[in-house]
Amino acid sequence: MKKISTDKAPAAIGPYSQAVLAGDFLYASGQIPINPETGNVEANDITAQAEQSMKNVGAILDAANTDYDHVVKTTCFLADIADFAAFNEVYAKYFTEKPARSCVAVKDLPKNVLCEVEVVAYLGD
Repeated sequence: MKKISTDKAPAAIGPYSQAVLAGDFLYASGQIPINPETGNVEANDITAQAEQSMKNVGAILDAANTDYDHVVKTTCFLADIADFAAFNEVYAKYFTEKPARSCVAVKDLPKNVLCEVEVVAYLGD
């Protein structure tokens, strides 16, 4: 196993890694809409927060020498299920290969953000 880390995505805010490469699979921790340059959540609405979360996911994928097209599974967490349609509009721009997905509403997310996205990517042939 190999830990993947990049300063182009937010640093872990707890005892975990940004991602772990295990065999041909990359398991990325959930990404919330923290701007990695400032360490702050700057966006206030679901569209802008989803965009930042997707950019953070992309930075981790890039650090592992892969991209959105190699993601096989996502898990998406929303603070409010009413944001589902707006979140999907942003999501669809990034995950054009339509990986398997779970999307649920949860009571709270870290730093009171509106969304979090985690991914599993396949790096094999």
